[in-house]
Amino acid sequence: MTIPVRIAITTGEPAGVGPELTAQALAREAGRWRRDAHFTVFGDRRLLTERAKQVGVDFAAWSAAAGAPTNAPVVLRDVPLGAPSVAGVLDAANGRYVLALLDAAIDGALDGTFDAIVTAPLQKSTINDAGVPFTGHTEYLAERTGTPRVVMMLCGTGERPLRVALATTHLALRDVPDALSIDGLVDTLAIVDHDLRARFGIASPRILVTGLNPHAGEHGYLGREEIDVIAPALQRAHASGIDVRGPYPADTLFQPRHLRDADCVLAMYHDQGLPVLKFATFGGGINVTLGLPIVRTSVDHGTALDLAGTGRADCGSLIAAIDTAVSMARHRRHAAAGR
Repeated sequence: MTIPVRIAITTGEPAGVGPELTAQALAREAGRWRRDAHFTVFGDRRLLTERAKQVGVDFAAWSAAAGAPTNAPVVLRDVPLGAPSVAGVLDAANGRYVLALLDAAIDGALDGTFDAIVTAPLQKSTINDAGVPFTGHTEYLAERTGTPRVVMMLCGTGERPLRVALATTHLALRDVPDALSIDGLVDTLAIVDHDLRARFGIASPRILVTGLNPHAGEHGYLGREEIDVIAPALQRAHASGIDVRGPYPADTLFQPRHLRDADCVLAMYHDQGLPVLKFATFGGGINVTLGLPIVRTSVDHGTALDLAGTGRADCGSLIAAIDTAVSMARHRRHAAAGR
């Protein structure tokens, strides 16, 4: 008998679409996941009940209260809001509430209560306005788990999904060149290679790497980062057994003939790789944090304040994030059992 994996879901910014997308996704797909996964949803019960009703979901039909039997497919962990929330209206009084959801899920994943966490979108500005310096989910997860280096990777779905990992994440563009180093890129490639094997079940990952500058530096005429940093890092990574190739010009790399046999592209900065991926997959893609001691996936979009409470937001990305979390948790479990 297969033991279901245990997935924590944080419902994110209360004024955004996270609460209603969680209700929609679980109401629509809980039956399909019933044999594979059990879910614990973190959020304010009254808020979730209200938002679920607004989008036509019967909250009681898919959620049990905390303390329900451990085999209940979906359990709600009630975390009270800091202040009443109105769909589409941000309130800094709820910034710490959002972090409380995330902290509870992280703690549960670290102590083995959960096999993976899935995060609905949050609003960085609300958390900062609450007096807590906050850059993003990725950086916060790294800090809370004591992980020195993590890698953000966005993925499409399907039989041969496009995956794009980032060498740097939420940095001003002027800071990117100084943030790149040979050691850092080697470490990043090692994380990507390891997690593609251990958490995605890819036996021999092939990774393509972009350059930093236009035309990958044009042999040094448009910048030397490719010559001085990126190429030496790829040589070291290749010598360690990683199938890595590049650096390639980013403006021509994202073509089917180049990507056909690739498992992941490593881009040098956020807006170099993600616009291409989001154009191809938006609404059905996901965000994965690699390198963590826990499994974490998320949606490929933000809080969509203009859609909150309307029922017009699409839960496809959240469903894909849950699917991937379940699959990654299974691969991780099998990898651990095989040690």
